[in-house]
Amino acid sequence: MIRSQRWKGAAFTVPFQLGFVFLYLLPIGYAVYQSLYLQKQSGLGLGGATREFVGLENYQNGLTDSAFMSSILRVVLFASVQIPFMLLISLVLALLLDAVTSKVAGRFRILLLVPYMIPGVVAAIVWVNLYSPEVGPLTPLGELFGFDWNFFAPSMVWPAIGNLLTWHGIGYNMVIIYAALQGVPRELFEAARLDGASELRIARSIKIPYVRGALVLTALLSIIQMLQIFNEPALFRNVTPQTVSDDFAPIMIIYNQAFNAGNYNYAAALSVLLALFLGVASFLFYRLTSREAD
Repeated sequence: MIRSQRWKGAAFTVPFQLGFVFLYLLPIGYAVYQSLYLQKQSGLGLGGATREFVGLENYQNGLTDSAFMSSILRVVLFASVQIPFMLLISLVLALLLDAVTSKVAGRFRILLLVPYMIPGVVAAIVWVNLYSPEVGPLTPLGELFGFDWNFFAPSMVWPAIGNLLTWHGIGYNMVIIYAALQGVPRELFEAARLDGASELRIARSIKIPYVRGALVLTALLSIIQMLQIFNEPALFRNVTPQTVSDDFAPIMIIYNQAFNAGNYNYAAALSVLLALFLGVASFLFYRLTSREAD
């Protein structure tokens, strides 16, 4: 009887397992397989292409590809500024929501979550038009207050993209942190108030330590998402190709190698390298934050 119930319970996981195998494991395995080969043109290219096993040659070329490694470094430096800034705002908003009544918090929680509900491509298109000096309102508004800014200038591209990503991601991270705050025992707050602690001291000494796990989770998800950034710089490139190059982000290089240059094998190798880098970065970040928590 117990075994029968276990099999019935396991049957509910079959759709997930099939999706995981066919949508994740098989594509990853196929990408690794493709990365071990190379399409070579015979003669002047008129004799057709031959498929040759090259082993780890594509990986070696990827590790020595200055454009690819520079794009990873560029995104990492940007993430080291944008992610802490975004999480700080999300934490402050979550603390403010936790300080008000549940009815008021419910209304503002939905309002703050609206940007995340907008698809990333749509959000990027909206902000690109807002940044536009021809049709957007931000440039005339800046001139009204004496600011001569151009969001498509080389010095403003990353702040413009960072503002877009922060606006789009604040609500999601805020909800995760706010949910963690709801699990904090309310008795601790009452005891701290009886001891004369201010609301700021309660937030710093009780609430923030309790939501450390949520902060680590949101930071980890943000790191993974940031290293796969594509939509925002790709749309900016359509508007200002002289500022945003086609090797601006790692995924842009992989996309160009696969669909513009037709070098699928090298693109597969770069994809595997990026996935390995993401895995190592996520593992190191988790171990580092876990050790600090201990």
